[in-house]
Amino acid sequence: MSKKIVLCFLLTSCTYSINAQVKDSLSFIKSKKMSDDDLLKKREGTFATGLPDFSSDPVTGFGFGIRSNFYWNGERTNPLFAYTPYLAKLKANVAYYTSNARELILSLDVPYYKGTRWRFKIDFKAQQNPANLYFGSTESTVGNLRLPSDENTTFSTYAAFDKARKTLRPGGVGEAAFVTDALSNRFRETEYMLNLKADYALGNGKWRIMSGYEIQHLSYKTFEGEEADAINPITGEETSAPNGFSLLQRDYDQGKISGLEGGWISILQTALIFDTRDFEPDPTKGYYFEIANEYSSKYIGSQFDFNKLFIQARAYQKLPFGKRTVIAGRLGIGNIFGKNAPFFEFQDQWSPEGSINSLGGKQSLRGYRANRFLARSLWFTNVELRYRIAETKLGKQRFAFGVAPFFDAGTVRDEWQNLNFKNIKYSYGLGARVAWNQSTIISFDYGISKEDKLFYVGIGQAF
Repeated sequence: MSKKIVLCFLLTSCTYSINAQVKDSLSFIKSKKMSDDDLLKKREGTFATGLPDFSSDPVTGFGFGIRSNFYWNGERTNPLFAYTPYLAKLKANVAYYTSNARELILSLDVPYYKGTRWRFKIDFKAQQNPANLYFGSTESTVGNLRLPSDENTTFSTYAAFDKARKTLRPGGVGEAAFVTDALSNRFRETEYMLNLKADYALGNGKWRIMSGYEIQHLSYKTFEGEEADAINPITGEETSAPNGFSLLQRDYDQGKISGLEGGWISILQTALIFDTRDFEPDPTKGYYFEIANEYSSKYIGSQFDFNKLFIQARAYQKLPFGKRTVIAGRLGIGNIFGKNAPFFEFQDQWSPEGSINSLGGKQSLRGYRANRFLARSLWFTNVELRYRIAETKLGKQRFAFGVAPFFDAGTVRDEWQNLNFKNIKYSYGLGARVAWNQSTIISFDYGISKEDKLFYVGIGQAF
């Protein structure tokens, strides 16, 4: 309850002053002025965008709920109007997925608070996801898919792998007489998280330093013995059977991973950021570079010790054809330090702009399942060609429609010294984009890899 009171107080105090008179010189954000075309279309005042949650992910399934954004843009006479995507934005998402996953997300972003060099962000999340995937936590995951109960049997496609998992097999020690492995790569995660961040613009505003604090409580469950889908190997008929031991539980019992017991995680976050993008939600030009670090230790109240480093670079360039054609690229490199870093920290790379699943899924390697490849170190790259097809206005609402062919690639290693261009996984595909009042981007991506073909729907550009 105390966390909720603090969150409400911070939301109220920040939004109360967002339209206050600009006090600081704006010389530090001159480089971030929006393009004349985008500035002309930018909406004034306070408004909301909301839509039923129809997101889709091959892991969590179809999502139903509400995704809403509340914007405070101010008036055109405000000196900040041409230089910020908004004076403040409050994101409120509530969703339920067909996999029985559910989430509540509240996020407040106040760039250049009251015209100063300070930017504040507050995030709160409560979520439970029973459809998380785990294929291992070492660079061996870059090989073909393997059955959780038989590492010697491999599959080149996810469809063949999934069928084999469901095929009944004799149970081992501690298992039923006959079991299925249909749920043996899955686990359930329950998370409560509060994150507070502040960054400060340096010099001409292109460089920023950021610090933050995050506290989480995590708990996990695997699905040994639960009824799951199965296939009779003799008749081919679909049936059900108890699930066998999960891969995550096996790795934990054998001492290969830690953290399955869950607990409290306390994290200090720091970052150095270089940013010249002209419009953060959907840039047409500029660069973004960050060196981000997360530190967790018993000395700051955490049950786990680790240190995560992530370096990310993005570039955006408008091309001289079409009304709004942009080539966008990203390169990310990450490493986890600490011998006993918990397995769940291998699942994402932290960025001040939002965590990125590693490696696989709609945020990093489309065409592969989320977290398909996990290890201590990784690199990945993404390239998109964002082409605007048409624009229209319905009442006070502006809509723009575009396409975005893309190419993704990356790999993982057990040590950062071994990161190279061997065993690279890649995917490609086509995306569609709908820009609603410029700042809300609805994305549709169809990714193709040697292993799978996957469709994603979500809010925001991939990067």
